[in-house]
Amino acid sequence: MFFFSEIALNHALWVGILAWFLAQTLKIVFEFFRSKRVRLALIMSSGGMPSSHSAMSTAVTTSIGLIEGFGSPLFAVGAIFSMIVMYDASGVRRAAGKHAKAINELISYLENSGIVLEKKLKEMLGHTPLEVLAGGLLGVVLAIIFS
Repeated sequence: MFFFSEIALNHALWVGILAWFLAQTLKIVFEFFRSKRVRLALIMSSGGMPSSHSAMSTAVTTSIGLIEGFGSPLFAVGAIFSMIVMYDASGVRRAAGKHAKAINELISYLENSGIVLEKKLKEMLGHTPLEVLAGGLLGVVLAIIFS
């Protein structure tokens, strides 16, 4: 039982979850203003504005800094982790999304020729640098507000 009470009281964990949830909710809001459609499925999607991975990792890292100190080794681990997450979101996963888009175009071309293939690949995997920055700032702001 002590294990569950520690989790329930882990401020950095809950701020990170809040940042993820708010970022995912904002994706729905931004998509509504862009397309005038409510797409609730975006709550569990990757890609888009803002980056929920960046929001979550920076919220946890900032909370650790505020609780343990910005000179602590735990903050250093969180900061490095956040940098890796943000680099991956705007670099590796974004490139994978571009590759998926190109493959999907090839699939469409082949299907027009009468060849039937598997379903299309998901194209919205990564983030633009702006989406990563917005998610990162969201996480920092939420950690400061809820500290």
